[in-house]
Amino acid sequence: MTPEEATGIVAIAYYGTYTVEEAAKTLLVKLEGSTYANLLGGPPQKRIITTLTEDELHFTNPWTPAGVTLLAVWRRAKAQ
Repeated sequence: MTPEEATGIVAIAYYGTYTVEEAAKTLLVKLEGSTYANLLGGPPQKRIITTLTEDELHFTNPWTPAGVTLLAVWRRAKAQ
């Protein structure tokens, strides 16, 4: 991993709970901690699921303050 990649990962770090609404193709994320403190304490954030498989969840956030659509991918952790 390059320093630039590491910085990108840290810059968008968050954790919390989530609910997948498969029929509606949405993901609701309730943040409990984040590198962006202004995101905490509000209602669950809605994301649009673009692909859902056994090992990956691809979703977009079309409602960013900067007016861009972000694509994110969560991958299932592999047991070691």
